[in-house]
Amino acid sequence: MPAGVCGCCGALRPRYKRLVDNIFPEDPKDGLVKADMEKLTFYAVSAPEKLDRIGAYLAERLSRDVVRHRYGNVFIAMEALDQLLMACHSQSIKPFVESFLHMVAKLLESGEPKLQVYGTNSFVKFANIEEDTPSYHRRYDFFVSRFSAMCHSCHADPEIRTEIRIAGIRGIQGVVRKTVNDELRATIWEPQHMDKIVPSLLFNMQKIEDTESRVGPPASPTPGEKEENPGVLAENCFRELLGRAAYGNMNNAVRPVFAHLDHHKLWESNEFAVSCFKIIMYSIQAQYSHHVIQQILGHLDLHKRDSPRIRAGIVQVLLEAVAIAAKGSIGPTVLEVFNTLLKHLTLSVDFELGDRRSSAGSAAFSSSSKESDERIVQNAIIQTIGFFGSNLPDYQRSEIMMFIMGKVPVFGSSSNTLDTSQLGDMGTKRIQLMLLRSLLMVTSGYKAKTIAAALPPPFLDPLLSPSLMEDCELRQLVLEILHNLIDRHDNRAKLRGIRIIPDVADLKIKREKILRQDVSFMKKHGQQVYRHIYLGCKEDDNVHKNYELLYTTLSLTTIELANEEVVIDLIRVAIALQDLAITNEDNLQMFHRCSIMALVAAYLNFLSQMIAVPAFCQHVGKVIETRNMDAPYLLPEVIFRDKCSLPKSIEKLDKNVFFLTNKIVESLGGSGYSVERLSVPYVPQVTDEDRLSRRKSIVDTISIQVDIMTGNNTEDKVNTEEITFEALKKAIDNAGMEEQEKEKRRLVIEKFQKAPFEEIAAQCESKANMLHDKLAQILELTIRPPPSPSGTITITAGHAQYQSVPVYEMKFPDLCVY
Repeated sequence: MPAGVCGCCGALRPRYKRLVDNIFPEDPKDGLVKADMEKLTFYAVSAPEKLDRIGAYLAERLSRDVVRHRYGNVFIAMEALDQLLMACHSQSIKPFVESFLHMVAKLLESGEPKLQVYGTNSFVKFANIEEDTPSYHRRYDFFVSRFSAMCHSCHADPEIRTEIRIAGIRGIQGVVRKTVNDELRATIWEPQHMDKIVPSLLFNMQKIEDTESRVGPPASPTPGEKEENPGVLAENCFRELLGRAAYGNMNNAVRPVFAHLDHHKLWESNEFAVSCFKIIMYSIQAQYSHHVIQQILGHLDLHKRDSPRIRAGIVQVLLEAVAIAAKGSIGPTVLEVFNTLLKHLTLSVDFELGDRRSSAGSAAFSSSSKESDERIVQNAIIQTIGFFGSNLPDYQRSEIMMFIMGKVPVFGSSSNTLDTSQLGDMGTKRIQLMLLRSLLMVTSGYKAKTIAAALPPPFLDPLLSPSLMEDCELRQLVLEILHNLIDRHDNRAKLRGIRIIPDVADLKIKREKILRQDVSFMKKHGQQVYRHIYLGCKEDDNVHKNYELLYTTLSLTTIELANEEVVIDLIRVAIALQDLAITNEDNLQMFHRCSIMALVAAYLNFLSQMIAVPAFCQHVGKVIETRNMDAPYLLPEVIFRDKCSLPKSIEKLDKNVFFLTNKIVESLGGSGYSVERLSVPYVPQVTDEDRLSRRKSIVDTISIQVDIMTGNNTEDKVNTEEITFEALKKAIDNAGMEEQEKEKRRLVIEKFQKAPFEEIAAQCESKANMLHDKLAQILELTIRPPPSPSGTITITAGHAQYQSVPVYEMKFPDLCVY
């Protein structure tokens, strides 16, 4: 019998009290009396209605022993409670649980680390018990607060501090497991609880991030590592918490992460921030990924005025998040991500230029430091845009390409373009460069079935706009984007480096038959592509890379899009470039003139072998051989070396070093090519933007050429009309009349589509009779009327005879029929 209880009084005590008293030995060091514990357990199972009284009495004894520092009896009482919990699963266990939790709370409130750890262990055992019916009135607010405080223990002894922190993390894990499984009892997800739980876990996780970076799906640490390392245990608890979060709880679970990173200033050196959000993205359910991305975007908006390094850290976190989300469900946030990032890109450029203007007279060091920080933000945004876009499926990627291209500030663009009015020319150029860089990343790996699908007019027109030709780097990016979209068979790597290829067959070029849709595309938009290549060669700030990319563009166009008609057009462009370098009307430096000649040589060498016309190959090979002997600086292998001696002039060179149009006409004409157009020099189209461009006037060097082909004469006559101010003024004045004519034609077509057949036939017959009478009155002609309004008539007048001319197509010079 325990000390302090007399025999006579013990006989009068209730049986459950006597059984409880008997489990305590005279010396607490002897531990729980197992035989008496078995009797107490049997009694509790046989009489479950007594469980609440047993629990209350045990709680009373434990409270008294805690106050008196009788820790041996405290441990015995908790062990007894643990065994009773494991053995009893009746409905009456709920009152007993209340007593148990009250005793655990007493242990956690004590200042003794051993009692805190022991109480936590008991709570964890309780948390692992599955109750038949949940208790909705039970709350764990105290335990959340107490376990969270233990996670931040600052005990002087490192071992005890680690032990208390581990106990606190395990307690939080127990609370989570006990509460999150029941959807009707969601108090754990309330903000006041999450604001304690999440920072406590992050605080312990942060201790291991300095030495290692944990990324990817959940790891599987050893049991010993789980128990001994608070950081590993906290990370696994954090993963488990997020894995159990429903959509409605995502905001409360993730918001404290932002608060923790803000409070501890962890965005600048953002390794821990990146690691946290990787854990979040891998732990949550895939369909909730877009919700996390929305929260990151919202946080970025909140910090839009903060230092560049903080914004760069948040953008880097966003990059890692979208890299994971793009592989699964990204929901409705696709355009929102891009729109927000583009807005912050503009803000960053504005801040950079503002700092540059404000620090014009201040220290150069601080100015350059701010600029470099803003560049970090801009590069992070570009990387995020490009990476996100490149991981989208093709149908979404095409929409994003259009979206980004619509934001590029170019002449005549829509109102959706980013507002760069406050940025000036330098800011606009910066925005153009960064948007094109991101667009280059988005288009990487994009494979459209047809070129028309990859380059629709709303995308192609601004991409090839002269507004994007004002800088060497802009032109390079435009050409690289074209390569991504045109090269559908991965031939670009084989064409890398502008050079004279001895045998193109060794490259093993992959190509297929040109699709009908691609032929139609080149008929509609081929002149835009040729024009961009031609004008790109004329720029006086070109470097080696520009010429290399232009060569690749010509070669890829030949592989992917060239039928016989396109081949002739490409040869015309090449000859026009050669003439441009020889005549030098644009006053180019000698390096650029020789580079253009080398570009033409490399391309015609490639083209001649691709179309495999022996005579053409022979002419190209002979010119290249002559250049090797007499003018090596007109070949790419020489002119693009670091040190190359340049000639004083190339106008006086022998004609054998040039590609001659008549020779090409002869060689291709004998192989069945339609070579008539080769005699017409190529001149690029004039666009509205050219007329209003601030750059060197393209209009001054472009003239409209009209080809007049007579019916019986094989010679081509070219009538060239130079564009003057008066001609342009006249063209602008006639624009309104052209619109009226278009509207008339539209009405006629609509009438023939919708009007009744009888009405149309009667009107045609009436007009035919009027035409017959008018011609008979004005001219002395012999007219045989048509058998029907849709037939033809035969007209004889002197030596001229018009036979079988449809009524609606009759045209006579100087004759007007009203």
